[in-house]
Amino acid sequence: MILQLHSVGKTYASPGGRVEALRDVSLELDGGDFVALEGRSGSGKSTLLLAAGGLLEPDDGRVSVDGHDLFTMSPDQRARFRAAHIGFVFQQFYLVPYLNVLENVLTATLGVDAASNGDVTTRARDLIGRLNLQSRIRHRPGQLSTGERQRTALARALLNRPRLLLADEPTGNLDAANAENVLDHLRTFAADGGAVLLVTHDQQAARFARTRYTMSEGRLATG
Repeated sequence: MILQLHSVGKTYASPGGRVEALRDVSLELDGGDFVALEGRSGSGKSTLLLAAGGLLEPDDGRVSVDGHDLFTMSPDQRARFRAAHIGFVFQQFYLVPYLNVLENVLTATLGVDAASNGDVTTRARDLIGRLNLQSRIRHRPGQLSTGERQRTALARALLNRPRLLLADEPTGNLDAANAENVLDHLRTFAADGGAVLLVTHDQQAARFARTRYTMSEGRLATG
């Protein structure tokens, strides 16, 4: 099993009292799974995604990736494990503005043993080509279209051959054609044996998934 969340809970303090962002959430994804997580803003979707990626420690329950309990690791161990095994694709891209496309993709190797991935520069160029960015390889983010920036972020997420891909509204800033391009690559990643967890408000994007769940008031239900 690639991703396992078992009875995960998370509570935040707020001016109006305590808010249960996640309530006893359990979820499993294995190779080939493409799961869409839908729900209103504030329902707990992004909190679940952050917990699944080891970026936010839950108050209760357990989160495991490839059999490794993320929150029994030290912060440094967890960061190295995350960089090697989990890919993230966000709506806001988070590209480094003064680096070009190739350099941005290669930032995925920071903190990772590059030798374990072979020739990462060759792999980065291959991903850039497959995502139709070859002609933009020396361009910086400010010289790219919105769709090109998202595809650069996707190439970065895929560079280390992660087992798990977590995508938070990755098509939110894209037109229909670019959105379909990104979703096709997520579907291909799952078809090749990876696991995808997609958070989205977009019904069209959710249709690319094999399984759909809905979050409501911190609880998870089949869509």
